[in-house]
Amino acid sequence: MYQKLLENGLARLNIDISGDKIERLLAYHALLVKWNKAYNLTAVRDPEQMISRHLIDSLSIMPHIDGLRILDVGTGPGLPGIPLAICFPERELTLLDSNGKKTRFLTQAKIELKLSNMTPVQARIEHFEAAPFDAITSRAFATLKDMVDGSIHLLNAGGLFYAMKGIYPTDEIAQLDSRVNVLDCLALSIPGEEGERHLVKIQKA
Repeated sequence: MYQKLLENGLARLNIDISGDKIERLLAYHALLVKWNKAYNLTAVRDPEQMISRHLIDSLSIMPHIDGLRILDVGTGPGLPGIPLAICFPERELTLLDSNGKKTRFLTQAKIELKLSNMTPVQARIEHFEAAPFDAITSRAFATLKDMVDGSIHLLNAGGLFYAMKGIYPTDEIAQLDSRVNVLDCLALSIPGEEGERHLVKIQKA
């Protein structure tokens, strides 16, 4: 049932993913359902809702993502980081979260799903240091200004922030300064979800 839901949702987004990646996405989903019962990793309890609200929502940005080294800030239980790591095996993803139980889950997921291209890190964004990344993704991270202020030092010049938002973030865009340029704000339609979704692409000047 979950496989059908996932495949139908991705087909409606015109995203084509091979069978072995679908299997790993479903293995991640099963892991998330199992761990969520004990560790409360996500407020979404219904396994069926997790398919649309977590997996399909995360994968909706796939066609828009550039960069070989990607940092996923405030990843929580690996969203969108793990689905992206599964579907982009040739790219390196670093998944950052300050919450210990969530990073323990990420470590377990890395082992069980054999994700050699994914590195979980437990740290607050302001204390994390690494070589600059090509791109930074964020799905539920504060405001755009907070995202830029907290992590711009971790982005290459010309690199891109990909911020996943609900309604069109007019006020948040207005708060950004000259260190960055907003390139685009794409409306995303997520099969199975009624609320508005947008992907804001912001380039470091």
